[in-house]
Amino acid sequence: MLRNIFIILIGIGLAQSVSAQQSSTPPQVKVNVLNVCSPSSEEQQEIASALARIPKQPLFSPDFEVDRGRSTLEERPDFLKAGESAQFSSDSGTADWVRIRREFSVQAAFSTVQYSFSHDPKNMVETLIFHVRDPKDLMQVAIEDNASAVTTPTAMLSTSTPASRIKLERFGKSSIVLARCPGSEGTPAPDQSAYEPLFRSATAIVSNYRNLLSAQRTVPAELVRVSSMEPVKAKPPAKPTAKKTAPENK
Repeated sequence: MLRNIFIILIGIGLAQSVSAQQSSTPPQVKVNVLNVCSPSSEEQQEIASALARIPKQPLFSPDFEVDRGRSTLEERPDFLKAGESAQFSSDSGTADWVRIRREFSVQAAFSTVQYSFSHDPKNMVETLIFHVRDPKDLMQVAIEDNASAVTTPTAMLSTSTPASRIKLERFGKSSIVLARCPGSEGTPAPDQSAYEPLFRSATAIVSNYRNLLSAQRTVPAELVRVSSMEPVKAKPPAKPTAKKTAPENK
């Protein structure tokens, strides 16, 4: 009897020792590093396939949405977050933005398309996001381009700005990203000529939907409305003018 009790106590002690060792072991952290400058051939095929699924002449439902606003750069909405190539101004600055959303008909592979345009003192960014209606593998496709703010939004919208970033959000998998990568100090830019067909396809999609969503007309008009909502500074009260008295005649 005592022998059985002793064996049980030893077993409990070993179990507690193993449990303590396991609890002291830090959990493994898995980090996925995205190769945005040179995706693999399989990832390139997925990007090409996703871009090919985007309809060139879509049928929109009657529902649509147009939003506008101003956000501080350190708290800007997700749809205003640009890629690594965009250079925003300091955190104390603000960005004026316009967002247009349209819904596809029920027969389309995508449910909605969302176009956004942001303008801050240093940069202008266009972002086009397509949400998949029945996400099984692919969830959404995002295309981005940007230009320096030395020009005007109207001028940027009238030209075909080259796409700078393509992103595929996948269900249960890491994202696939292709971005234009500039060279760093002392290092030349990587050769991305093999990816130009993908960038050209993405650029054509943005240009097409810019027209379909009437962004050239809507965005400048909405940005003017954002500027018109700036608070009017009160003028300081005018100082009363001193009255001059005529000298007395003696």
